[in-house]
Amino acid sequence: MTKHKLQRFEDLKTFDRVFQYPRELLHEFPPLQGKWNSVVFKRDAPIVVELGCGRGEYTIGLHKNDPSKNYIGIDIKGARLWRGAKTSHDENLTHVAFIRTAIEFIYQFFETGELSEIWITFPDPQSGLPREKRRLTHPNFLHMYQKLLKKDGLLHLKTDNIPFYEYTVEMLAGFGGEIQISTADLYNNPPEGFDLDIQTTYEKIFLKEGKQISFLSYRFS
Repeated sequence: MTKHKLQRFEDLKTFDRVFQYPRELLHEFPPLQGKWNSVVFKRDAPIVVELGCGRGEYTIGLHKNDPSKNYIGIDIKGARLWRGAKTSHDENLTHVAFIRTAIEFIYQFFETGELSEIWITFPDPQSGLPREKRRLTHPNFLHMYQKLLKKDGLLHLKTDNIPFYEYTVEMLAGFGGEIQISTADLYNNPPEGFDLDIQTTYEKIFLKEGKQISFLSYRFS
């Protein structure tokens, strides 16, 4: 590991509202399930989670667009997550937090029905049938999201991968909820009121390459 990365990991230990619990430290996680609003954010507000938040640009952008909600970015890559955590720390964004952990373990961090929205932004499509169960919209993950979300909670997906977008639409069909928004070409067919200015680093790269961005928003029943 480079000195640069090591320094970032040391920085993360000093930032407010950053929780680092990879697999080997899960047993040490404090009992925050159902207490994020009271203990961490210290206000009662809808909780919005971004999975695979990378550098945290989208988490920060969502907060600045609507500061009435509480936001949590989740990623296993600490050196990437550092960027968003540092911005949040430096700007004293008291209603933004970050968790460094693997997404398959998020059920250990939240109580049933604690979340209002989940964002999945440009996930690895895990192409190929042998890797299907690792897709973040595989039914195994969708069942977990459904449990963690409040009744009528929302799942949002942004992707540059059309097959992944179509796969997600197909998987959601078995959950009894309703697709609220679905567009295979977000920037040429944007939903009314959608903020196109909130973009991840990868999204900006994809747009420069002329790639088509897909988006959907699904409400669980």
